[in-house]
Amino acid sequence: MSNDNVKQAPSIGIRHLQMLLIFLIIKVNVFMRLSVSVTLLAMTTSYKHKTAEFDWTEAEKSYVLSSFYWGYLVSSFLGGFQVRRFGVRLTLLVMTLSCGLFTISIPCCISWGGWQAFCAIRILLGLLQGALYPAAHQHLSKWCPPKELNRLGTFAYMGCYCGTLLSMMSGYIASAWGWRGISYVSAALSGVVALLWWLFSANNAPSSRLIGKQELEYIERSMLREQGFHTHRIPIPWRAILTSAPFISLTIVSTAESWFNAMLLTQTNSYLHGVLELSLKGNALLSSLPSLVKWLMSYVCICFADLSNARNWMAHTTLAKLLNTIATWGPALALIGIGLLDKQHTELAVALLTLNSALSAGTNIGSNMPVASMSPNHSSILLSILNGTSNVFALFAPLLAGAIVTHTTSRAQWQIVFALTSLILFVGNLVYIIWGSVEMQPWDALDFLKQPNKVLQRNPQQI
Repeated sequence: MSNDNVKQAPSIGIRHLQMLLIFLIIKVNVFMRLSVSVTLLAMTTSYKHKTAEFDWTEAEKSYVLSSFYWGYLVSSFLGGFQVRRFGVRLTLLVMTLSCGLFTISIPCCISWGGWQAFCAIRILLGLLQGALYPAAHQHLSKWCPPKELNRLGTFAYMGCYCGTLLSMMSGYIASAWGWRGISYVSAALSGVVALLWWLFSANNAPSSRLIGKQELEYIERSMLREQGFHTHRIPIPWRAILTSAPFISLTIVSTAESWFNAMLLTQTNSYLHGVLELSLKGNALLSSLPSLVKWLMSYVCICFADLSNARNWMAHTTLAKLLNTIATWGPALALIGIGLLDKQHTELAVALLTLNSALSAGTNIGSNMPVASMSPNHSSILLSILNGTSNVFALFAPLLAGAIVTHTTSRAQWQIVFALTSLILFVGNLVYIIWGSVEMQPWDALDFLKQPNKVLQRNPQQI
């Protein structure tokens, strides 16, 4: 693509609208996924002269927390195929509406089914949301020119941080309207976002009724797509993908990050309440602060990446590894420090949690966007493999925490949980440093399977 075409490209266009929609879709689905930790706390804890409605054991609560991942694990492996079969637009529309309907039914179902009914609904939510990130990545691959991938893709995935922030802040909803209010607000948000998605989304640039000719040509030419490209059914080079050292290393570090996220996001409220003895409302405010900082720090990472690319400070792979190292080894050290603190050091503990999130903001550019840059044509499939593998381990994170932390006020038990998580983060990123790459892989070519043996021989990064 020529420089003239880049200059003529509209600075704000429909591709930005698509990323905003992905941001909203991720935000509301993550909110429905993660607000369960605050919901559980409000249901099972006495506060402000209100008696706990349910007397569930720590093991039962850990089942509720982890049950989402039971369904998510299954659908994660299948999400990429679902996106290839039905398209991003229909997949995300059905997902968001269905999750809203199930979420609004939680109060009614728990009243007669107890924690087992809560688990069942969480499993259904997991089954529905398995295609969320494969669909989002497919949308990035269709709409984002290569030079804008880090910027637009990171913005879209900030919906995860915003959703996490809202879930942590849902303690205010519980304080005002009770734990049932969280379900009602979640369902209302999902309905609004689904309507916006239905009105303005499109699977790709040529199918959009809103895009102008100038922007359409800019997107398609920047990605070297010929007319009719989106009608092709590209076969999946399974052998090349599953033996690719860069992809395997990316899967390993993503698995470590998923363990970290599942452990931290489901257990933060319990730690703040049990060890630091914070009230539900104060807990919501303090536990949401790290997500807010991570959201804001993502903009710093975008600016740094854009500046590095513009001035050729380092190769794309080096940039990704640098940001990902800061985003994994930094939080690993912070977690160890958090485990050494008690209620006498509340401010320092919250500061370390906040620093933890600030440092981890680089994972989007470090280990998330590389999936789309490695293989734009197979990004949804790669995300399915990566997510499915990661969630095999994320499934056990809250279960292990529930087994180790038998008394939520025990600092020693929390130290074991945090130390184990730190070790996993360190080893996962070390593997990525050694074998990782963000460059487009030979097996992404449309005609790769016509001469697979020849291409594999030329590519030293195949195992």
